[in-house]
Amino acid sequence: MLTTYALIAFAIAALGGLILASNVLRGRLAPWSVSILHALLGATGLLLLIAQVVQGSAAGRVVGALGLLVVAALGGFYLASLHLKKAIAPKGVVFLHAGLAVVGFLVLLSAVLAA
Repeated sequence: MLTTYALIAFAIAALGGLILASNVLRGRLAPWSVSILHALLGATGLLLLIAQVVQGSAAGRVVGALGLLVVAALGGFYLASLHLKKAIAPKGVVFLHAGLAVVGFLVLLSAVLAA
């Protein structure tokens, strides 16, 4: 059940991520409110997945998704640090962050659907 809630949190976070990425692709800084909401939802999803893994009831795909999403989160921290400096993030980093998050989301979705 925690994986389903995590999936929902990540899906909503992804919507914010689209807004953030579209701003970067246009050479603009995104609104802080969207950035904070995106980060909070992503962190919520990660905490839910960690709880599932710590309980010992997580499928291998959930653990794999968690790994991918943690790496995506590390990229997100870097992007947030640039945002704090009022610097536009490099598009390549944005695409890498988004790509890892999407793959992690899809792996998690496959685990939820298989359960």
